[in-house]
Amino acid sequence: MTPAEKYTKTAVTLHWLIALLIGFNIILGLGANYVPDAYVRPMVDLHKSFGITVIFLFVARLAWRLTHTPPPLPPNYKPWEAKAAHAAHIALYVLIIAMPVTGWIHDSAWDGAATHPLKLFWIIPWFRLPFITALDPAARDSVHAIFSAIHTYLSYALYAVLAAHILGALKHQLIDREPELQRMWK
Repeated sequence: MTPAEKYTKTAVTLHWLIALLIGFNIILGLGANYVPDAYVRPMVDLHKSFGITVIFLFVARLAWRLTHTPPPLPPNYKPWEAKAAHAAHIALYVLIIAMPVTGWIHDSAWDGAATHPLKLFWIIPWFRLPFITALDPAARDSVHAIFSAIHTYLSYALYAVLAAHILGALKHQLIDREPELQRMWK
C-alpha cells in the first residue's frame, strides 16, 4: 500500500484508542448488571471515566479529520458500498459523541451525585453539568429517567452500527481480498 492509501498514524492511533475505550465501556456497561454489588459502583465509575475520555479523543479525532483529508475509498467499491461506508462513519461519529454526552447528563441528574463525587479514574475531580444539578429534585429525576433511556437506546444503535462497520471491513478484507485493515493499521 502506498501512504496515500493509508490513514495517517495520528488518525490510526485515535481510531484504535476510541475503539478500545468503547469496547471496554460496552463490557463495563453490560457487565455491571452481572457482578456482585461491591463491584457495580467501581465499574460504573470506570465506565464514566472512559466515556469522558472518549469525548476528548473524539474532539481530537474530529479536528484531525477536518484538517487532514482521509485516503479515498478503494476504487473497486461498489457505489452502494461507498455510500454505506460514509453513512456508517457519520452514524459512528454522531453516536461516539452522543453516548458520553447523554451519559454525562444522566449522571449529572443522578440523585446520588451529591454524595458520590465524580472522579476520572478515581483521581481527577470532574464536574457534573451545573444546569442539570441545579434543577429541582423532581425535574432531575425526570431528566435522569429520560437520559437513561436515551443512553440505552443509543447504545443499541451503536452496537448495530459497530457491527455493520466491523462486518463491512471484514467483508472487504476476507471476501473481496482488499487490504482494508492495512489502511487503518500503522
